[in-house]
Formats: sequence, structure tokens, C-alpha cells
Amino acid sequence: PAAISRIARERDARRVITWSASLVGSGLGERLRADGLEVLEEPPDGASGGERVRFRQASAQADIGVAAADLAVAETGSLVVTSGVGKARSASLLPPYHVAIFGKSALVETLEQVGVIFEALHRDPGARASGASIAFITGPSRTADIELTLTRGVHGPKEVHAIFVETL
Repeated sequence: PAAISRIARERDARRVITWSASLVGSGLGERLRADGLEVLEEPPDGASGGERVRFRQASAQADIGVAAADLAVAETGSLVVTSGVGKARSASLLPPYHVAIFGKSALVETLEQVGVIFEALHRDPGARASGASIAFITGPSRTADIELTLTRGVHGPKEVHAIFVETL
């Protein structure tokens, strides 16, 4: 929470959305609120359609999105994030600043290992990483489409912060 609060202060950010507390750490929302941030956690499974729509709308207005990386790939520096219950895609895609949290169990050496892991996980439809989408995040959104000028944050976050947490 202290690292996320520091990122928010340095970027003059006020609004934070997070995945459900069971995925990003219980108490995260309360600690960020204590630091003066507005925090909206993803609604729990079974929440009404209205709550989900409200979260999506808040995602589009948030300054920071906090999600847990399913895997962190040493070979490329990529973060692998899957969607699913409590894991809205909007948290890592819509806010201009994305903070990905991961623990040592998420660390893998190569992209080949990622493939092996996902083959195994997708054999079980109830597995934690069997969501509708898999995003490989290797830095902020960037494009050079317009007059060959590199621009960040056009199609996603303009900054990505990876936070290693020993106890996650």
C-alpha cells in the first residue's frame, strides 16, 4: 500500500480501482483510503449487473488500476494477467497508471514455461487462471502511428508499475 500511495502522490492521482481483496491482499483498500485515496474494489462474484456497470464506469475515470499478475516472466520482463471472477480487465487497461502486484509464486523464467503452465491450468475450467482473456503486459501502451511520433497511453496505461510482494 505504501508503494501505491507513493505512486499516487507523485502523479497527483486520487482515484484507485482494485481487483477483489482476496486477489490483491486484504486490507489494501482500507490502507489506501487512510492515505486519502478514493478506492473502489471490484464487486464480488454474484454482484448485481448495476454494481458491475458502476465498476466499469469507475474504471474509465480512475487514475490507478491495481491488479495481481498471474505470472511474471524474467526472460522478457512481461506480466501475465488473466481475467475472471474478481479480475476485471478494465483495472489493467483503462486507468493511465497500472500497478501489478505479484509474489514469488508468480515468477517464471521463460515464455515457454508460461505456455506449459497455461496448458495445465486450462485443463481445469475451475482453475484460477482460466479466464476469458490473457494479457501479456511488457510495458506501457505505446504507438507511433501518428506522424511516427512515439506516444504513450493511447490504447492503455501510459505507465506500468510492477510491485513484488513477498507475502502475496
